[in-house]
Amino acid sequence: MNRSHLMMVIVLLLATVALSACNDQGPSELDQLASLMTGSFSSQAQAEADTNFFDIRLEMVPIWQDKVEPGQGRYLYVEQAAGWTLDKPYRQRVYHVTDAGDGVFSSMVYALPDPEAAIGAWKLDTPLADLNPADLIEREGCAVYLSKHPDGTYQGSTREKECTSTMRGATYATSIITIANDQVLSWDQGWNDEGEQVWGAEISGYVFLRIQ
Repeated sequence: MNRSHLMMVIVLLLATVALSACNDQGPSELDQLASLMTGSFSSQAQAEADTNFFDIRLEMVPIWQDKVEPGQGRYLYVEQAAGWTLDKPYRQRVYHVTDAGDGVFSSMVYALPDPEAAIGAWKLDTPLADLNPADLIEREGCAVYLSKHPDGTYQGSTREKECTSTMRGATYATSIITIANDQVLSWDQGWNDEGEQVWGAEISGYVFLRIQ
């Protein structure tokens, strides 16, 4: 083998190694976060230990995987319902999780154009297949910004008073979130103009344990 052929072989080998390394990088941080958010969760254990909390069920499933181009983030359909009225969720949302850069992830919050038609959609193989991102109604200012901590959890919150709310006399709402391997901690509160809490848990947030 002459020198030119040898150099060509070396170049091809290096290219193959580089391609293999790229393919072995595994899931991105965004994929890992979306995976932790996906699943069925329950606050039943917390409710049984503390009567200040209710038995709430939380369902989060990925949607539109065939409609979203690479780099456009991940969409999840979310339902929350009391444990005794699972067929009547009190909250239905779509989260759009994206990489905001500098180690921060944004979870934008959207309402559905027809929530009642989507009840139980988390059970389907292709939830919300008849909808597109353009059909959603953005809850402006209600995005949660998360960052990964040394213990492997993702923690974050909404920003100041940006998420407006009119429920029970509130003018704005806040959310504090921690996402771990086996649980989601969520503390949602509503506040009036005087900074007084008018709804939501008072002492601490809800602890949703993953249902296997």
